Amino acid sequence: MRFVGFKTIFKFRKRLMIAAGFCLIAGVLFLWGADRAVAAARGRIFSAPELIPPRDVALVLGTSKQAKYGPNLYFRYRMDAAARLYHAGKVRKLIVSGDNRRRDYNEPEDMRAALIERGVASEDIYADYAGLRTLDSVIRAKKIFGQTRITVVSQKDHCERALYIARNHGIDAVGFAARDVSLRRFRLKQRWREAFARVLAVVDVKLLHRAPRHLGPPVPIEFQE
Repeated sequence: MRFVGFKTIFKFRKRLMIAAGFCLIAGVLFLWGADRAVAAARGRIFSAPELIPPRDVALVLGTSKQAKYGPNLYFRYRMDAAARLYHAGKVRKLIVSGDNRRRDYNEPEDMRAALIERGVASEDIYADYAGLRTLDSVIRAKKIFGQTRITVVSQKDHCERALYIARNHGIDAVGFAARDVSLRRFRLKQRWREAFARVLAVVDVKLLHRAPRHLGPPVPIEFQE
């Protein structure tokens, strides 16, 4: 009986290991497939203002102004890129979209202030206070601000993910890549975070058909001809 019991346990463990192996392989394949699907937007991302096609509106994706070790370089470089695009005449208005769930934390207002410091006219900046996720920011650019042709401003990998979401929601988007952060401790962490964010983006778009957490009344963007 003991021998039979040991044999049964051995078979169970073997099957469990095989199942775990298949799950691991499936997970790796899904990571790879999500990355390939998102990376297909690579050809629509530009790093020089003179090369990017002009659009009326840019969507500037939010991040915190301060990081654990001091000023957030991702924030600074995104604001530099957005101002550069604006002053080159490639966009006329900017939507700054980010998180504002706490009274003491307001990404859109920090972005607005940083852009004004860089010479962007305040009347050309529209704040989206419900950009809790990239998906929310992209879809709200269409549903709240009425934009179906936009330029997305962020770091290159983030732009790819935003353009993937845009394409699947009927938005004609191109990306303007901000300078990336070269510090190793930031780069490695961001690489892993982006890999799983791409999986989540594919799941949200293709399986869950997820909508923004908040919508609300439309905010028309006004242009002076």
